[in-house]
Amino acid sequence: MKKIKALIIEDEKPARDLLNNYIADHEQIEVIGEVDNGFDAVKIINESNPDLIFLDIQIPKLTGLEVLELVENMPCVIFTTAYNEYAIKAFEINAVDYLLKPYSRKRFAESIDKASVRLANGEKGDNEKRLIDTPNTTEDEFLQRVVIKDRSKINVVPTSEIKYIEAQDDYVMIYAEKGRFLKQKTMKFFESSLDPKQFVRIHRSYIVNINNILSLQLYEKDSYVVKTACGNTLKVSKTGLKKIKQQLDM
Repeated sequence: MKKIKALIIEDEKPARDLLNNYIADHEQIEVIGEVDNGFDAVKIINESNPDLIFLDIQIPKLTGLEVLELVENMPCVIFTTAYNEYAIKAFEINAVDYLLKPYSRKRFAESIDKASVRLANGEKGDNEKRLIDTPNTTEDEFLQRVVIKDRSKINVVPTSEIKYIEAQDDYVMIYAEKGRFLKQKTMKFFESSLDPKQFVRIHRSYIVNINNILSLQLYEKDSYVVKTACGNTLKVSKTGLKKIKQQLDM
């Protein structure tokens, strides 16, 4: 039987020990490594290309969901977490299973069976579904940071440092205090994920940080532009004009 290469991504040693204990019952699983933070997780997944990962969501440096955004080839994913609020997101990205701590040996075995069937059918994770455009936020919590992989470097950009976002086909260009970053997400995602008290979509091509708006100027009849504090001139649509006026109490 071909071994299933597995990687454990957990920041707590007791949780890693429990996984290793449960995995010992399944001789088809070969643990190729353990990591306790998101940066190392991305590095090892991209270098080792495991078949399966056991992934906690709340880990240091990057969250589990952020890790999945940055890997080059998606493995099968079994989430192991104490938080139930990410379950819908997990299945939207086609995770094998979602184990809510504390989980039993029997429940763990069910997850292994699911993963084994998927891998036997030649399936791993879905590279497209991991980028699904639903917010990474709960109903009352907005995006606090954006992670972008640039070659071997991982950039973590706080949303407070974002000046504006520009549509770039299937990507967006994020203009921030430390430079500009290309991200494979849509404008729709950022419009729904960013705090509307801080960010406003002024045009189909632009989302702007309110703090970066220097002035709103008439460009020609019924046509306006925004002058930004960073020196750019951005088009404003009719819908965007209404949003700006509401946001700035004009």
